[in-house]
Amino acid sequence: MNAFSSIQYWEARYRANGTSGAGSAGRLARFKAGVVNHFIADNRITSMIDLGCGDGSQLALFDLPDDYTGVDASSTAVAACAARFPDRRFLTLDAVAEVPPAELTLSLDVVYHLTEDAVFTGYTRLLFGKATRFVMIYASNTDATWPAAHVRHRRFTDHVAANEPAWRLLAHLPNPFPHDPRRPDDTSFADFFVYGRPDSACMVHLPRLDSEAIHG
Repeated sequence: MNAFSSIQYWEARYRANGTSGAGSAGRLARFKAGVVNHFIADNRITSMIDLGCGDGSQLALFDLPDDYTGVDASSTAVAACAARFPDRRFLTLDAVAEVPPAELTLSLDVVYHLTEDAVFTGYTRLLFGKATRFVMIYASNTDATWPAAHVRHRRFTDHVAANEPAWRLLAHLPNPFPHDPRRPDDTSFADFFVYGRPDSACMVHLPRLDSEAIHG
């Protein structure tokens, strides 16, 4: 029996016309876009690397800086995003080493899909290694088992604290739509976490949640 491969799983999923998941649509996508867009504007971000751009559904809601690079492990997802957003740069994960660092690196709904320890470690090293000012992560942060083979929850903040001493956690923004097993498509176990240099500060803005966002 072959070991599960997170990279092969997502490539096969996108190749079969699968999506990035429910979190990239509806009120969860609007919530994430609100947080990210305010962060980019409030902190005057001019360059950004998105490590896990997926199928581009979430990306369509972003107000991106001019210097944006979308990265994904799936070549199918990268090709789809490049066709959908021809004025932006998209690369597969194995090519990102050639990209200069950016002020902000972004990781949305990725960490808990990195089921293998080596893949998780390499990804976090890249995420922090490619950032000059801020790292923004949207993920769960607890060690827990999960029935789906492509999900592994980790307390990633412990790993960052032990392995990325040049960074500190600046902000933790809890999800206004916490996970509810009765509503798996529009609730989430992920929160926002923002890292910066030890002497840095940032502005994090909770977007206004209108009636549609709260109930729809």
